[in-house]
Order: sequence, then structure tokens, then C-alpha cells
Amino acid sequence: MPRKRSSGLTEAELRLMNVLWEKGRATVAEVAEALPKEPGLAYNTVLTIMRILEDKGYLKHTKPKDGRAFVYRPAVSQEQASRSAVRHLLSRFFGNSAEALVLNILDDKKLSEEERQRIRNLLEEQHP
Repeated sequence: MPRKRSSGLTEAELRLMNVLWEKGRATVAEVAEALPKEPGLAYNTVLTIMRILEDKGYLKHTKPKDGRAFVYRPAVSQEQASRSAVRHLLSRFFGNSAEALVLNILDDKKLSEEERQRIRNLLEEQHP
């Protein structure tokens, strides 16, 4: 039985989506060209990943009038994708508790004092 595909983005899918969010629209060849050379992805690999992204609802394609290569564009904004990823993270690791997620972030020793202060300021702006 085939494995069920996750609705979230894999690392490779995110790399391709970042190119498309930046460009707005592109062919498979243009996406492959825009990716960093290390680690490089072959054209066929990029095509396969873009088809998967389209199946997941992240991309749409159109066929240009000249009949050449399909042009792909994001069907989901970067903000929508990041919100979805956070919701997935919340449900999977934190029992849908935003408080548990925030406490986990605040407990991280890698947070600089400047970052902590910005978080305090954001909280004060939300709930004065």
C-alpha cells in the first residue's frame, strides 16, 4: 500500500517553494537554475517535486500560448504555509498548546536577550 503523503513541506519542497515565492512564477528549468548548486537537484527531480507540490495544493501551473513548458506559480502564500507548519507543530509536539510552544522557545538558551526583549514587547502590544 502506498504511503500517505504529508500535507506539510519537506526540506526539498521548501527549497523549491522559496524560489517560487521569490520569483512569483517560473518553469521547472528556471526553478532548477535558481537552486543553489550544492546540493544540486536534477531537472527530473525538480519536476517530480513540483508535481508533488501541485498535488498537495501548493502550486498551480498554466500552459503558455506558445505551447512550451508549463509555468508554475504558488497557490499558497509563504505566510499561509508558515502558519500551517506552526499549526502542525503545535498539534504534533505540543498538544495544540500555544503556551507550551512559547515556553519551549523561551526556555531555549540560544535566545539572545535582544530576542527575549522583542518577545516581551510583542506580548505587551498584544495585551497592554
